[in-house]
Amino acid sequence: MSADTQSGLAWATRPRVLALALAGALLALAGGAVLFFFDPARHGFYPTCVFHRVTGLNCPGCGGLRALHQLAHGHVAEAFRLNALFVLLLPVLGWVGVRWVWRRASGQPARPGKVRTAWLWLLLAAMAVFGVLRNLPIAALAWLSP
Repeated sequence: MSADTQSGLAWATRPRVLALALAGALLALAGGAVLFFFDPARHGFYPTCVFHRVTGLNCPGCGGLRALHQLAHGHVAEAFRLNALFVLLLPVLGWVGVRWVWRRASGQPARPGKVRTAWLWLLLAAMAVFGVLRNLPIAALAWLSP
């Protein structure tokens, strides 16, 4: 395939990628509006954590929706109290999403295979340690539990 054909393909798929990115952004905005107006601690239509329901323990994601609700209202400290790991990872997730959309829209490959394995293992280890620490009955770690 020639360079002209490859660049033509990139330009041909750009509107589709941009449309998907716009649809995703609108969906996120709608979800954010629901999360802003309906507190997950008070409304039962949000999904519940199966792990917590079965074991009674908090998984690394427990408190994430409530943390997002608090962030939407500008309560960063309360969001951090509900799920510190989730709040710390939000900027990283946002950067990854924006980078993916930017690369796709500019015709570059998204490079999902370029994530270093060490970063994935580090994330998995952080989630495991966070999940264990937030369930230990130690008063000094009580702030990790939602």
